[in-house]
Amino acid sequence: MGKDFVREILKERNVDEIWMIARRGDRLDAMAAKEPGRLRAFTLDLTEMSSFDELKAVLAEEKPQILYLVNSAGAGRIGRVDEIDEKEHAFVVDINVRALTCMSRICLPYLKKGSRIIQLCSGSSFLPQPEFASYAASKAYVRSFSRALGQELKKYGVTVTSVCPGPVKTEFFEAAGKEIAPAKKGFLVESKDVVKQAMKDAKSGKALSIYGTSMKLVHLAGKILPTRVVLSVMDVLMTD
Repeated sequence: MGKDFVREILKERNVDEIWMIARRGDRLDAMAAKEPGRLRAFTLDLTEMSSFDELKAVLAEEKPQILYLVNSAGAGRIGRVDEIDEKEHAFVVDINVRALTCMSRICLPYLKKGSRIIQLCSGSSFLPQPEFASYAASKAYVRSFSRALGQELKKYGVTVTSVCPGPVKTEFFEAAGKEIAPAKKGFLVESKDVVKQAMKDAKSGKALSIYGTSMKLVHLAGKILPTRVVLSVMDVLMTD
């Protein structure tokens, strides 16, 4: 999804340069080569605090005005809590919670009135999910953190938008350890469609961006149904 955000932001005439951050430098360099002068690659591992120190130093030296901050890095593991190694649970929390929080914090001094923060959250943030427990919980953090941050930044004219899609056709499920549950396959959507909606909602200052009717219904169900009912339904949906 990060690639699709880059493609969309490249269309913005007021954006001079896009900084792309990821562990796989070869992919970043290949993208940067297509738009020399506008795309800049930083090969950093966001599970390492030293990466934030390095980026913080570059920001302090160059003092850019950040128009869009897109936190799109994410990780998840599918399976019962006891099936997943504790290091894998920690990795999910590291990427989805700690890295997003640190990146948001170090970029704050470089935002200005009209800047947008876009946080890649998930429809999983709407309700607890058996066999997706640490991922859903981490995304609930993202949504709560983003709502609070948005309130803090409101007086400065900076907005924060949580993007909450359902399953998206990306490499995510290949890395998650198991194939997506059959009941969820019907909810799969294209990354580019989610991103276009997210950009539109961010420009409108919306706190929440939900693509598709199905996820809007899930959001509503999470609000009105008792938790025990939601857990029972999700237990069925996550079963192979």
